[in-house]
Amino acid sequence: MCWGWAWVGGVGFRGALGPRGRERTSRAAGAGGSGMGGTTRRPYGSTAKTRQMVLAALGVVKVATAEQIRQLMCPGTASAQTVRNGCLDLAREGLVESLGSASRINANGNQVTEKLWNLTGPGLEAAATLLDRPTKEMGGTARGAARAGAKHAVKVTDTIAAFLQTSPEPTRPVLRKRSQAATTAPASVPSHDATPAAPAPQQRPVGMGRIASWATEVVLPVAGTQTTPAKGSLRADAVLTAPEHRLPVLFVEVDNGTENPVTLSYKVSRYRDFFRRTVKHPSASPGWQDDARVPLWQLMFDPLKAKPRSRGYWRQDHPPLAIVFTKKVGATAMNNRIDHVVRLTRLHWEGHYRSGHSYSPSEDDSFTDYQDTVPLLLTTLDRLQQHGPLGAVWWRAGHGAWETLADALANPDGKAAYEHREAVRREEERQQREREQREYEEQWEREEREAKARRDRQRAQRAAEEEARKSAVEPDPTCQQCGGPLKKANTATDDPQEDLAPPPDGLRCAACRIQLAEPTTRIGRFIRRVIDRPSSDSGRWYV
Repeated sequence: MCWGWAWVGGVGFRGALGPRGRERTSRAAGAGGSGMGGTTRRPYGSTAKTRQMVLAALGVVKVATAEQIRQLMCPGTASAQTVRNGCLDLAREGLVESLGSASRINANGNQVTEKLWNLTGPGLEAAATLLDRPTKEMGGTARGAARAGAKHAVKVTDTIAAFLQTSPEPTRPVLRKRSQAATTAPASVPSHDATPAAPAPQQRPVGMGRIASWATEVVLPVAGTQTTPAKGSLRADAVLTAPEHRLPVLFVEVDNGTENPVTLSYKVSRYRDFFRRTVKHPSASPGWQDDARVPLWQLMFDPLKAKPRSRGYWRQDHPPLAIVFTKKVGATAMNNRIDHVVRLTRLHWEGHYRSGHSYSPSEDDSFTDYQDTVPLLLTTLDRLQQHGPLGAVWWRAGHGAWETLADALANPDGKAAYEHREAVRREEERQQREREQREYEEQWEREEREAKARRDRQRAQRAAEEEARKSAVEPDPTCQQCGGPLKKANTATDDPQEDLAPPPDGLRCAACRIQLAEPTTRIGRFIRRVIDRPSSDSGRWYV
């Protein structure tokens, strides 16, 4: 055996030559049957990036067609041939296989049958390594679903693609080698070998998440474990974790119209049972009580916020559940189906009335408590594909209108809104008290200033009146004997006989008149003579 060159479709390939010199070339699966870029190991010429995209997509959705993988990973390519080449090369390596086919209606309205691709056992391990997930969490290979046509799995893949809305990136066209005639042609002659301009990328709605943000066929045990779930457990069609959109987890159920509304309502009740399940946190310290538990769904999908708390101190706020209807029916039939599902599941999504408190007796405020209820969202696949997951495509049970995802997840009549109103009322009440206190202080200061000014005026007026009175009144006459005022003597200090004094004469005070008056008693006259007798020693009178 030797090696030689052969030409297939105008392109040369190196292949092994048989004993008779005939060349054994590798088949190529390029566009138009050409084998451009093929090698002996990978004859279909796929790149490592293409093969990684195929493994990542099939690791999440388990089974899909080449066109679906293109819509998930590289919608900017001209056709699904690039993805198909990657699948064929991976099939030669035993990582993927095609066991069935699926039909769809293309853009021209024609029915197209395509191969369904799924992972093998080694391919599942390779996809787990690529997605950085444990192999036991990857699920199965979906070989049975692929053989049966995977009608439900295909719709789940379409739903995930509608959520992702991967932005198309135009591929760079291959430059052609110009011939000698083309290079010597006049400049005025247009060259047909010029590189065609890249087509403008198609505008798509804004999506959310990445392919690695999704998981399908996730076991949700209401009892038991994920490997051995108890009876009554369910498998979520798809689970999205998008913390960048403030959405820790979103559970998605895809309805192809094969299940009646009663079955869907029973699924919602089982979801609620799973959301209610709590387990002991694996990192809880020995000091925690036995009832320090955490919701199982939070431990599985949002472990950073899963903190052990006592059963009486945490609220059971359940994650949202979205039901996507994929069957194409009329608007009336779809509305009736949505209304039927909403009525049957009222017990699981309807909140409870709670009366609140208010600062004003005339203002009665209340809220709806959505604790232990499931936020139920409903939409159709057509709406998701047309407007994207962030558009007004969601019908929240209990709201009554098509809303965006943020508005649908909000509870305008819930406790959070009530607490916001309470905070606004408390702030208004605080501002009102501060305003009244400020007005009272300003009024008190104003009254104090007015009172002080009034007191100053009164004091000045009294001083002026006193000064005027003093200037208008004549001074009191004085006693010519002692120089004191001419007034009645103080009975507490003067002689008690002052009432017997002579009447006022306008010249002397009462005390002086008493002293100058002639005594009327014998003892008085004796004392007067003794006082008036002159001293024999000095020749002077005793005073």
